[in-house]
Amino acid sequence: MSGGGPGADGGARSRSRGGCLRAYPALPVWVVEDHQDVLPFIYRAIGSKHLPASNISFVHLDSHPDLLIPVNMPADTVFDKEALFSELSIENWIMPAVYAGHISQVVWLHPPWAQQISEGKHSFLIGKDISTTTMRVTGTDHYFLSDGLYVPADQLENQKPLNLHVILINPTEASNSHEENGEVASAKRLKLNTDDTASTTSASSSVAPGDLDHSTPSVKKKEVQNSSALNRAETLSKCSASSSLGNSECPIREVVKDVCQVLQKGDAYVLDIDLDFFSVKNPFKEMYTQTEYELLQELYNFKKPHRNATEEGLLDCVENRVHQLEDLEAAFADLCDNDDEETLQKWASCPGMKSLVQLVHSLKTRTESPDYEMVHQAGLTCDYMELPHHVSTEEEIEGLIQSIKVLLKDMPKPTLVTVARSSLDDYCPSEQVDIIQEKVLNLLE
Repeated sequence: MSGGGPGADGGARSRSRGGCLRAYPALPVWVVEDHQDVLPFIYRAIGSKHLPASNISFVHLDSHPDLLIPVNMPADTVFDKEALFSELSIENWIMPAVYAGHISQVVWLHPPWAQQISEGKHSFLIGKDISTTTMRVTGTDHYFLSDGLYVPADQLENQKPLNLHVILINPTEASNSHEENGEVASAKRLKLNTDDTASTTSASSSVAPGDLDHSTPSVKKKEVQNSSALNRAETLSKCSASSSLGNSECPIREVVKDVCQVLQKGDAYVLDIDLDFFSVKNPFKEMYTQTEYELLQELYNFKKPHRNATEEGLLDCVENRVHQLEDLEAAFADLCDNDDEETLQKWASCPGMKSLVQLVHSLKTRTESPDYEMVHQAGLTCDYMELPHHVSTEEEIEGLIQSIKVLLKDMPKPTLVTVARSSLDDYCPSEQVDIIQEKVLNLLE
């Protein structure tokens, strides 16, 4: 992470609208288990004036975008941080910080097997829906539509703009990773911060207190791993002409340039790394049979709008989707109370619910009392694409490490680094997470 990039050596600090920001004596690197638990560390840095209160850029390396919204949470909850932290999950913790006015730019750097949001720049608004007082967005990507989060701009108050940049990171082949070998980086070497209270989670304490009993998978929405996505990542060889941001096969140097251009627009930035960026599992695939998973896909299938849908068409799409998800939630809540044949047939007679009978019968052959709430959570990940599932080889992990090494070498120094292990809920393979964490922390030294 050299001094050659924009904003290096405090350049970003001098531009802060809030006046002079404080500088950490050493770069803090916070390691947590569940990804939403990094947000308190970011808020603490804002409170201590190490980060500005607004116009923060967020560089997010992850196999999942994490850009959903707590669907029923009142928008004003974001202004009570303790209440906010208690409401967040692994898939929806970034956007509340955008609505609160802190984050203005998000750069999602994703591996080839994660194709949930299309490449390039997406500019949209987040605000308070005047009819429901919840947070909603004007973004029209399927990622938002399939969760029922879209509303037109005139339905939002307290609007905040977000510039989202989606950029693919390919592994660097071993033959191309010689740049760093034997070299001493010219940049200031990054040091881990060890000066905080024992009650917080830092790089020297890799699991937060109380995390060890959370072994049930949380829901990471809107994720994919399929052959067409991988083929697309392998065959697209030109940078996108329609965007300043590179596409699939752009070399890592182009990615560095694009990311640095984005960072110039912010007053400071946070580097955020989920270890499942390097290797990822879909934990629900191991909980259900292939047949059951296919039945969930049928039940929760998202009917996409037409490519050139009007605002009315988008609203119809969202309304239908919200009704579909509400019906499915009610059905499984009912089955939690009583899953006899009468209850099952009642719900199966509803439009689009026919597959419910076969699914429940299959579940009950394997367990006397299926966890229907968990079944519903699994179903929510089965809409227009699957959660990514790609357990990487050692070579693939090392290739991505080398790509990130080149990226960080030429980027300005962040204000702080946050790292999520994501292993207890089985997104980052438990047999690989410690090795990946060690490689990432070595990268940051």
